[in-house]
Amino acid sequence: MGYQHDHPCLSRRGSLHMSSFGQAIGRLDEIPGVGATAACVIVAEVGVDMGRFPTPAHLASWARFAPGIKQSAGKTKGKGATGHGNPYLARVLGEAAVAAGRTDTFLGQRYRRIARRRGKKKAIVAVGRSILVIVWHLLADPEARFHDLGPDFYDRRINADHSKRNHIRQLEALGYKVTLEPAA
Repeated sequence: MGYQHDHPCLSRRGSLHMSSFGQAIGRLDEIPGVGATAACVIVAEVGVDMGRFPTPAHLASWARFAPGIKQSAGKTKGKGATGHGNPYLARVLGEAAVAAGRTDTFLGQRYRRIARRRGKKKAIVAVGRSILVIVWHLLADPEARFHDLGPDFYDRRINADHSKRNHIRQLEALGYKVTLEPAA
């Protein structure tokens, strides 16, 4: 993708100023859930120079999309809120997370998995943070392109030992007694 003259965030007054950000906006537009308008807001609020954020975690912390729970001696402290960050960025990331949740992608599957276990609000923050991490990588490296890991990423990631234990549990749940013997 490249710079487009009919880009939604380019008005007559802003087209000259924003034209240098066209490539960054085009790359962010490839992220599931992030449309061209959301990409414009993200670039406007975060900028394109990731030199001020040494890691993706620094960007997430600056945007207040880092978990707000602290634990000490097994006790949970804090309200779980992420704090007061940039409201425009938070709104766009939240909308992008919900939109990504409706897609058949890695981010969509991540949203649905977390929403099932922890609730929709936590899923929005978690997927919003994931989107911010992707944004950091795309803006930090001009050659980087977005590549979706796929909705079955979690299933493929399980190593053989964990998979074996899962199969044993499934068989035991069906009433079988399982004994493993090494192959000869």
